[in-house]
Amino acid sequence: MITDTGVGTLDRAVAILDAVDRGARSHAQVVADTGLSRTTAHRLLKALEAHGFVQLQGGGYRLGPSLLQLGSRSLPEISLRAAGHPALERLATSTGESAQLYVAGTRGERVCVDAVQSSSELRTIVPIGAALPITAGSAGKVFLGWFPATMREELVAKAERLTEATPTGELLRRQVATARRRGWASSAGERVEGVGSVSAPVRGVQDELIAVVSISGPVSRVSRIGAKRYAPAVMTAALEIERAMAASG
Repeated sequence: MITDTGVGTLDRAVAILDAVDRGARSHAQVVADTGLSRTTAHRLLKALEAHGFVQLQGGGYRLGPSLLQLGSRSLPEISLRAAGHPALERLATSTGESAQLYVAGTRGERVCVDAVQSSSELRTIVPIGAALPITAGSAGKVFLGWFPATMREELVAKAERLTEATPTGELLRRQVATARRRGWASSAGERVEGVGSVSAPVRGVQDELIAVVSISGPVSRVSRIGAKRYAPAVMTAALEIERAMAASG
């Protein structure tokens, strides 16, 4: 059923979001649930997908990361930080490197919502609230790997080279695909020369991307070759945050 506020396009788009939230996974199910014509439902689904409000995943539609990002501006962000901070502390202690937690921003960036700094004198520091490019660095590759295809391709097409090591174009696409396949990503000198990082996704109960957890440090310690030894600890931290979020929900 469509609520009539007098703003037809918005009412129909919200009806589609409600239908997907209730379990409508296919175009036909959305049509049946909302009463919209097939053409209108298709057009609005594509628009919502382009904006990241729905995504095709596992053969069906699900709510997209843009909704999670908007929600992260309020109470869920507080819950995420509360659930994730102990895991960040353990990650920083076990690796000796700085640990961060990122969410996707509204303008094609990633935002640091929590961080624990390394005790090492030579360390990297990412301030809480920092907005960083989503097409550079290991965290960016993880975000791109879980974004809808249309959003991912648009961002990849606009990616700019920040340093000589920043991947763009087809190389970035391959690295994003690799991150999605193995469940973690690494970078070395891509966003800032001399800085390396390793990141993993924090996912919800429907495999939706909630956040990305990372460690970062000097490339002398966190190199692309050495990233493999950090990956298990980063993925474990991501799993701990997922479990903490589920327990607090």
